Amino acid sequence: MISRQGKRNSNEVRVTFALPADTPNAEATVVGEFNHWDKTAHPLKKRSNGTYSVAIELTKGKRYAFRYYNAAQNVWFNDPEADAYEGDNGIIIV
Repeated sequence: MISRQGKRNSNEVRVTFALPADTPNAEATVVGEFNHWDKTAHPLKKRSNGTYSVAIELTKGKRYAFRYYNAAQNVWFNDPEADAYEGDNGIIIV
């Protein structure tokens, strides 16, 4: 799941990337253009409801390529709720 929440009087949008607990490789990081493809910058954390998520502030009106990465399994995967796909990457439009 990807959710967006605009910030009042701001050009920033809080984007939450979340994976259900039963997602294979859910203990992952979200990696993309917004963090220069840094595999350690935005790890998803397990929440009390069992999901894994992380929220990131992104600039409104931009598009970003991204993927998830599970370091323990050395596996890259996409979010089925991405706005589009470009090559191997999901695209989010903020």
